[in-house]
Amino acid sequence: MVLDGRSVAQKVLGEVKAGVERLRAETGASPMLAVVLVGDFAPSKIYVANKKKATDSVGIATRDYVYPEGLTQHELVALLGSLNADRAVHGILLQLPLVPGCDEDAAIAAIAPEKDVDGLHPTNLGRLLAGAPTVVPCTPAGCLEILDHYGAKLEGMEAVVVGRSRLVGKPLAQLLLARHATVTMCHTRTRDLAEHTRRADVLCVAAGRARMITGDMVKEGAWVIDVGINRLETGRLVGDVDFDSASKRAQAITPVPGGVGPMTIAMLLRNTLLAARRQLLGGGLRPPSDTSPQGLRGQSPRSNT
Repeated sequence: MVLDGRSVAQKVLGEVKAGVERLRAETGASPMLAVVLVGDFAPSKIYVANKKKATDSVGIATRDYVYPEGLTQHELVALLGSLNADRAVHGILLQLPLVPGCDEDAAIAAIAPEKDVDGLHPTNLGRLLAGAPTVVPCTPAGCLEILDHYGAKLEGMEAVVVGRSRLVGKPLAQLLLARHATVTMCHTRTRDLAEHTRRADVLCVAAGRARMITGDMVKEGAWVIDVGINRLETGRLVGDVDFDSASKRAQAITPVPGGVGPMTIAMLLRNTLLAARRQLLGGGLRPPSDTSPQGLRGQSPRSNT
């Protein structure tokens, strides 16, 4: 079975659009997302352009702050501070990577946690680790959304995450733990990677290496989530998983493109709606209490056992 991220993303965007309309009826205001792009990176510009199409389709307003020549660290932090103070702005997206000379960690920490729609602020990552998430990083949240949509029963499964980045691997492992999967994290220092991946009922790969996971490394009947996006010399986009060989063994697998990629923007817009609701209707950083589009879909109660 091919896990179609595009169709799941459209469902999420439909929910967000309905949520935006309800928020506008309740408050007279629409969510506002500020996007900060520092530097002249082609992939970042493409992402921002795609984001603009998606925000327009659901009724979220945007402001773009684009600095192709770059900013100093002081200028960037000052800009983020002004957006924090602007009550008309409900979400801030700082597009990464930044230009050399800018400290990504310090810049992310300069964003107000309640306006951090990427879920990367230390406060929001800490809440995720504590089992009380408020804002979940977009790509990991999208991975769980796909698994939920197609009916994967994660409780008790052996889950293997390949890649330990702050953006995907680490938060994804926490989300899987919260769903009572048994999680193994693999990385560049892992010995005999295939020994781990062949054990996985759910295999999530976010390592940034084209086709590094081949079919003989996949357990028969596994669910495979491929987060990688790599462009070959031919111009073709491929994932971190060799789709042709892995799909012969997997029960279900995401394609590249068309799998996890479309989910990232969809979850970003859901996070923006959530942020706007908290700021306009109150509630601060408390976790949502439901699984509607105003809540975090699929959130499980905290468990330490």
